[in-house]
Amino acid sequence: MAQTAQPRTPDHGFRTAGRTVVLATFAALVVVTQVLWLTFSPVTDEVAGDLGVGSGRIGDLTALNPLVFVVLALPAGRWLDRRLAPTLACGAALTALGATVRALGPDSFTTLLCGQIVVSLGQPLVVGATTAVAVRFAPARSRATVIALVSAAQFVGILVAALSTGPLYDAVGLDGLVRAQAVLAVAVALAVAVSVLGVAPLHDGARDGHDDVRRDAESGAGRRLDPFLVGLAVTLFVGVGVFNAVATWLDSVLDDLGEPDAAGGLIAAMTVAGILGSLVLPGWASRTGRRRQVLVGAAVVTVTCFVVAALAEDVVVLGVVLVVVGLALLPCLPIALEWAEVRLGADRAARGTTLLLLAGNAGGVVLVLTVQAFLSSPAAALGAVAVVALPAVVATLTLPRDAPVR
Repeated sequence: MAQTAQPRTPDHGFRTAGRTVVLATFAALVVVTQVLWLTFSPVTDEVAGDLGVGSGRIGDLTALNPLVFVVLALPAGRWLDRRLAPTLACGAALTALGATVRALGPDSFTTLLCGQIVVSLGQPLVVGATTAVAVRFAPARSRATVIALVSAAQFVGILVAALSTGPLYDAVGLDGLVRAQAVLAVAVALAVAVSVLGVAPLHDGARDGHDDVRRDAESGAGRRLDPFLVGLAVTLFVGVGVFNAVATWLDSVLDDLGEPDAAGGLIAAMTVAGILGSLVLPGWASRTGRRRQVLVGAAVVTVTCFVVAALAEDVVVLGVVLVVVGLALLPCLPIALEWAEVRLGADRAARGTTLLLLAGNAGGVVLVLTVQAFLSSPAAALGAVAVVALPAVVATLTLPRDAPVR
């Protein structure tokens, strides 16, 4: 006998709204973690003057986050997979506490250092939860989109830090800057903790039928699991490394090209292009089973574009190159995270995420130092970026073909 569809109850609507709040506040917290990480980067020399220390010591405040992430990434992934809600709430609390500590003594380098350490301890517990939050609180059909949106929140945070820190510092000084960020961090962290602890997830993180269907759709997953993760890890090692190298050394390259003031605008344009790409490409790649093709294409485009930029040594060409690379390269992060979750399963989603983000953070350090050795000319520096991006082409070609998720 045919069953009639049951009407949506007010309770169902309330729970759906609650999960939407979890996802929205979590994305906001991801933005906050990036803003706190990069607080001092745009105003390094100014803050050094305020505190009477060298610029290198202020740079160390920014360098703390990736270093701490490398140490905590893998245990953070295990904790998030086992106890998502309390672990994420702990990450939110550490983020808020670190921002508050900084605000208590903004005229002291030691206080800022202590606060930044606490902020850094919280970041793996927050950013590492990207796929796990999507698995627990988003419908299965929307997971790729949610992962893409939260991943894009990282780029939004970088953009917000780049565009707002300087003007805010000029308006209210270092004291006002860190205090405003502390108020924001506490408000967002509290919202995340209340929502994630108070809203029941759709899934408990155990493998479900949907995971089995998706895993069956991609034959040989178990046999090729380790090479698959290595391929994705190398892809993000290069992808994050290229972005960090460009963000770090673009000002030097443009100075040699006679346009020393264009770096901020070009990095912002590259990031905006990446955000737009992240809102479109990951969901499409997941639905159509073209993740591998998109990753291969992004790697090839990155290498080709920087070869063109090195040969041209022209600011306009470089600007176009950065927009194209941003559009192609930055969506690789959500694509890789979502694909890893598909193959690893819901019960290991956070571990896959933190492993891949660990590779990205390592690439961000290694490639910055590698390109630094080739700053003798714009052609050499841009050519070096093209060369260090080549391993991503090889890595993406080793990835297995995927199938569309229905």
